[in-house]
Amino acid sequence: MKNVPYRLYLTEEQMPKQWYNLRADMKEQPDPMLNPATLKPICKEELYPIFCRELAHQELDAETRYVDIPEEIRQMYRVYRPSPLIRAYNLEKELGTPAKIYYKFEGNNTSGSHKLNSAIAQAYYAKKEGMKGLTTETGAGQWGTALSEACAYFNLPLTVFMVKASYEQKPYRKAVMQTFGAEVIASPSNQTQVGRAILANDPNTTGSLGCAISEAIERAVSSDGYRYVLGSVLNQVLLHQSIIGLESKTAMELLDEYPDIIIGCAGGGSNLGGLIAPFMQDKLLGKANPYFIAVEPASCPSMTRGRYAYDYCDTGKVTPMARMYTLGSGFIPSANHAGGLRYHGMSPIVSKLYHDGYLDEARAVEQTKVFEAATLFSRVETILPAPESSHAIRVAIDEALKCKETGEQKTILFGLTGTGYFDMTAYAAYHEHRMTDYIPTDEDLQRGFDALPNVPGAQE
Repeated sequence: MKNVPYRLYLTEEQMPKQWYNLRADMKEQPDPMLNPATLKPICKEELYPIFCRELAHQELDAETRYVDIPEEIRQMYRVYRPSPLIRAYNLEKELGTPAKIYYKFEGNNTSGSHKLNSAIAQAYYAKKEGMKGLTTETGAGQWGTALSEACAYFNLPLTVFMVKASYEQKPYRKAVMQTFGAEVIASPSNQTQVGRAILANDPNTTGSLGCAISEAIERAVSSDGYRYVLGSVLNQVLLHQSIIGLESKTAMELLDEYPDIIIGCAGGGSNLGGLIAPFMQDKLLGKANPYFIAVEPASCPSMTRGRYAYDYCDTGKVTPMARMYTLGSGFIPSANHAGGLRYHGMSPIVSKLYHDGYLDEARAVEQTKVFEAATLFSRVETILPAPESSHAIRVAIDEALKCKETGEQKTILFGLTGTGYFDMTAYAAYHEHRMTDYIPTDEDLQRGFDALPNVPGAQE
């Protein structure tokens, strides 16, 4: 094996010029999105009032294996990409493990996360189509920050509905979005019909991504020349985020390496789906057999304890229905959860891969254990990780310690989705022993399952 540097950056010439569409190689496709009124598969034209036309096409395209990245998008990518593949030598030494640990670091941009990869693409297509502005939601604030940055670049007005729990916990995220020119509204709000209905039912609700999505879509469809964009879950987002995995695979090939275990945090599926995409292609085509682990919070366990069923993608039930692992569109995660992995469902692509056994394992972890791992990682690797990313760090450490016990020299790759500098309230709570772990009871989850829509023959 070649001498491995701490950080490996691809050259500009080695950067991907195309996104990879994982659906083109899947043995079975995810079940189609359904029109909630007719329960029939939705067509592109029905998505046009919500999404830009090109994004609607990308959402439903399961045949095009590689999609050219427009030069205007690649030009902005060059500002912060390629992102480095880093060998965690210090972490390996601290753990005393024979495992080789690599991580793909996506925090080297102003937004501080991988979300910018799709935000640029979605803002570009909206601008190209002549849209007057965009609306969106954000949980912990990474997506809202990234889209604010992209919309500022393309001179597009933006309204962000931010989950109320995060809005109150992370005022500086709000300030960054406002610096880039976005309007930021705590969700649920009294500015939309669905928001007012949610508040009438529970005036003290801390909100959820499902709530915020409903409000953002309502604002978009009721505003002339506006469209809605989403930072995770959707097929189009996983397409854009494939640049993470494509760069990772090229970098590892340059090092004569290939991962035995690939680990990603899982909220809606954007980071996980993007990281695993080209390696999953190898598995689907029989070229390699890496072991994939999705890591989610124990407080919002859509994959480990959810149902594989058709569900609404938002709390207000105005979106198409998708078949995915879900806790029910009305599920409200505990407000004490510090990370942004708060969505009630999981990407249909990721869900299908997990259901069919290609994504090998989903693992739920408590947030105190997540911050224990984040603190150790910070001290030895000098990067303060986002709470979301720290879910993957937790399991990467656990897998490396297993190698220590067995003596196996496995190669581990995980996604470090971003930095945690806006999450210091959570870090302080951990260090001051005020952080608690919340795990929903079976009764809590059953209420969400009881409200799942009835789609004959599709629920499990």
